[in-house]
Amino acid sequence: MSMRFIWIVLVTGFFAVGSILSDARAGDRKPNIIIIMADDMGYEGLHCFGSDRFQTPHLDRLAEQGMRLTDFHSSGAVCSPTRAGLLTGRYQQRTGITAVINAQPKHPTHHLGLPANERTFAELLKPAGYATAIFGKWHLGYTPSYNPVHQGFDEFRGFVSGNVDYQSHYDQAGAYDWWDGVKKIEEPGYTTRLITRHALRFIEDHKDQPFCLYLAHAAIHYPNQGPDDPPVRGPHARPAVELSPTFEAVQAMTRALDDSVGAVYRKVRELGLAQDTFILFFSDNGGTRDNRSTGDRLRGLKGSVYEGGHRVPAIAWWPGRIPPGTRSDALTISLDVFPTIAEVAGVALPEDRVIDGRSLLPVLTQGAVIAERKLFWQYGRKLAMRDGPWKLVEVGGGKGRPQLFHLSRDLGERSDLATAEPDRVKAMRAELESWRREVSAPGATVSAP
Repeated sequence: MSMRFIWIVLVTGFFAVGSILSDARAGDRKPNIIIIMADDMGYEGLHCFGSDRFQTPHLDRLAEQGMRLTDFHSSGAVCSPTRAGLLTGRYQQRTGITAVINAQPKHPTHHLGLPANERTFAELLKPAGYATAIFGKWHLGYTPSYNPVHQGFDEFRGFVSGNVDYQSHYDQAGAYDWWDGVKKIEEPGYTTRLITRHALRFIEDHKDQPFCLYLAHAAIHYPNQGPDDPPVRGPHARPAVELSPTFEAVQAMTRALDDSVGAVYRKVRELGLAQDTFILFFSDNGGTRDNRSTGDRLRGLKGSVYEGGHRVPAIAWWPGRIPPGTRSDALTISLDVFPTIAEVAGVALPEDRVIDGRSLLPVLTQGAVIAERKLFWQYGRKLAMRDGPWKLVEVGGGKGRPQLFHLSRDLGERSDLATAEPDRVKAMRAELESWRREVSAPGATVSAP
């Protein structure tokens, strides 16, 4: 036997063992999780969801390589409630966050926050060895006691208000609002780009361990400021006439958000983490009249319980697990993110509380059909319910005339079938009222204005 042959055998064996060990390490590693949430982006806020108003090549690529969820909904019609539901997997009414937590100190909701006894997905994942971070918008409590570092997040860099000036970081009440954990800090830069910078650094820092990264973007919420626009709040505010025209600013904000997603995508690829990383993108509620992202097909806007208020674009990406270029028409909601994350991470759900969401992993990875279920929305005196293709809407807190729509035939909710379907309306109203009573905790918080 020649020495050359022995050398070849040894080298081949070395690489074979190395490959086996590498595969074993990859198999042992828990997947990374990146949740990216846009703000006030309606259903047609992305090119890949039918819009010619916005160019979003990076998000389009994510959709081409992953799955579009075409019947995905936020659990709330405005910011704070959806965020409470997202973090806990529970209807926000169970947490007491039923309205926007207002920036004005004298407003009755200003001192509210996510209760400490609620368990967030960050708190679920930390004991499983995950590094956790949120960069961007919190909006679940202004006082430091409600800060995300007390809710399972190792890092928080961002703002606690509903919105800030993208350049100066002053909120709508005139307060400076940019935090590193529980400390206010000065950090110059355009908000979307700062969120991205910290995201890339966090991914780099934790590339050798599983991480859960929650990117809660400010975009495309007002104030309408592109990266090149001046501050409109704070001591260095410049006249509004210097801003880009409203819709041009929204388009620039959308491009900056899309660029952020592209940068995160590239970082994951560059570090060789793609096969180990699950990314989910969606919006917190529907669009506004100014940003025009809801499109023309849906009825209603942000704050409405018609489809335009809560049907939002959603994309799931996980190479090797989620088939590329696919779509799911399953009825899904942001409450599902919590149990989906738990299944991705291999972590058991809490047994001491109701979790309203369902894991979407079988839908995403196997194209499974999700079991039939009913979904509910409430914002102030406006309520809605989905039962398959049927949608019941009440805008008077149970005292107004109900409306009934068949969304498979009438996505725009133009044709009211309530008169033609009295028995269905009666049954759905009863279920809606039963749900409302169940999720309304004793001593419920202030109603929406």
